[in-house]
Amino acid sequence: MPGSPPPPAPEVNVARKPGRPRSEEAHGAILDAAIQLIREVGYDALTMDAIATRAGVGKATVYRRWSTKETLAAEAVERIMRAIPVPDTGTVDGDLRRMMRNTLDMYRDPASGALLSGLVAAMARSELIARTIRSGFVGVRRAALRQVLERGVARGELRKGLDYDLVLDLLVGPLSYRFLITGGPVDERLARGVVDAVLRAFAPKD
Repeated sequence: MPGSPPPPAPEVNVARKPGRPRSEEAHGAILDAAIQLIREVGYDALTMDAIATRAGVGKATVYRRWSTKETLAAEAVERIMRAIPVPDTGTVDGDLRRMMRNTLDMYRDPASGALLSGLVAAMARSELIARTIRSGFVGVRRAALRQVLERGVARGELRKGLDYDLVLDLLVGPLSYRFLITGGPVDERLARGVVDAVLRAFAPKD
C-alpha cells in the first residue's frame, strides 16, 4: 500500500568468528568459568589465571573487571541468584516455601560450602569485598524475599508495620548458621520450621 512502511529486513544469523569473545560475551564467559572451576577445584584453589584460561580471555580482561577473585565469585553467584524467579503462588506461605526450597538447592551444591565460607572470611578482611557481597548476591536474595513479604502484608496475610529486616534475618539466619557454624542438617525439616515460625510470629493481630 502507498505510504506503508517497508517490511522489516529478515533476520540474518552471523556466526561469530573463532577467537576471543567480545566484551559482553567475555564478561559472561568469565563468570561461568568461575562457577565451573569452583565446582571442580574448590574455592580456595580458584585462581584468576585459571578463570581467564577457562573463559578464553587474557588475564588483563579479567583484572579490568575484578581486582580480586572474591569480588568475581560474588558477582558470579549474584548472577545465579538473579536468574531465580520470584515465585507468586498466591499466598505468602506458598511463596516462602518455594523460595526456601531454592535456598536448600544452593546449600546442597557441593561447591557452596567452600565458596560461602571463603566469601565470609574475605568480608572480614576487606570492607570493599564486604560491601560488594552485601550489595550483590546477598542484597539480591533479600530483595526477592522482601517482595514476597510485602505482598503478604498487602494481602493481609502478615501484620502491618512489619520489621522487614528482622523477618529477613529470621528466614535466612538459621540456614546460614547451621551451614557455616554448627554443621547441623540444612534440610526440608529446618526450612519448614523456619517458615512456620515466621508465619506464626508475624500473623495479623486480631
